[in-house]
Amino acid sequence: MKEDIFDVLIYLFENYLDGDSDNYPDTDVIASELLDAGFQQPDVSKAFDWLESLAEIESITPAVTPSFRIFSSQEEAVFDLECRDFLMFLEHAGILTAANREIAIDRAMALKDEDITLDKLKWIVLMVLLSQPGDSAAFSRMEDIVYDLIPTSLH
Repeated sequence: MKEDIFDVLIYLFENYLDGDSDNYPDTDVIASELLDAGFQQPDVSKAFDWLESLAEIESITPAVTPSFRIFSSQEEAVFDLECRDFLMFLEHAGILTAANREIAIDRAMALKDEDITLDKLKWIVLMVLLSQPGDSAAFSRMEDIVYDLIPTSLH
């Protein structure tokens, strides 16, 4: 089974990040656990780097609202139309702010070797919302979307 950085991130989210405890083991213990679980060292290191970069991003205060987003050619190469539409849906639904949308785009672009699918984008957005203080309702709504508890499109 091919594991990758994204699998490591999901494992970390489900086992450590989504909890309310502040008493997590140190990163060496978690890294050992990940290696014992079968993840590769380069993927574990990249996942920790990705999360560290996410934690270092400060809250962005947009200067102008409402905003209109045009994706660059590099972003369009990473985000297919379905992913771009989903980001806009989340913003219009009030789950993502323009600032959090930009953080989610940045974190997806940071996963250079990953193919960003809609499911991966949902997880990225969920992790971004977890890292940004203040809007637990948006996090909760996004968590429902990630775990398919509510539909994201009309049939």
